[in-house]
Amino acid sequence: MTASSKLVPEKDERAERLAAALRENLKKRKAQARAKGEVSKPADAGQAADRPTGKTGG
Repeated sequence: MTASSKLVPEKDERAERLAAALRENLKKRKAQARAKGEVSKPADAGQAADRPTGKTGG
């Protein structure tokens, strides 16, 4: 019975380590996405295509 009770804290510690690693990874990826977004924003390109060009379509 000692072995089974010993596994529970190890799983909790592992889960906490994994959660922390995932949070750090997410922060890094968000920072990378922000850095890329400053150079070229695909959302802005889509909005530019929707703007009128000054020509009348008729």
